[in-house]
Amino acid sequence: MFQALADPSRRGMIERLSHGPASVSELAAPLAMSLPAVVQHLQLLEASGLVKTQKIGRVRSCVLDATAMSQAERWIHQRRTGWERRLDRLGDYLNQTRDDDQIKGDKS
Repeated sequence: MFQALADPSRRGMIERLSHGPASVSELAAPLAMSLPAVVQHLQLLEASGLVKTQKIGRVRSCVLDATAMSQAERWIHQRRTGWERRLDRLGDYLNQTRDDDQIKGDKS
């Protein structure tokens, strides 16, 4: 999933789909690439679970899969929470060390 989001063109497609369904042609319009290249990007987004596509007649419609985005968001949040706790502990340690150094300096 994160590999799929690594590409700026695919992130642009995801951004567009966050506003609602779109056809492949609508997704391709702002991009400086061929329609087959857009389709390849969409296939990767679909394989990652971020996008679902459905062909109705001659039009392939794409929609963002909110469940997959929620899973990525949860994973990122868990990592962020862990790092915030670690950094808070480091800050507490550094503050305590500074306070201890000041106390030692006052006694000298």
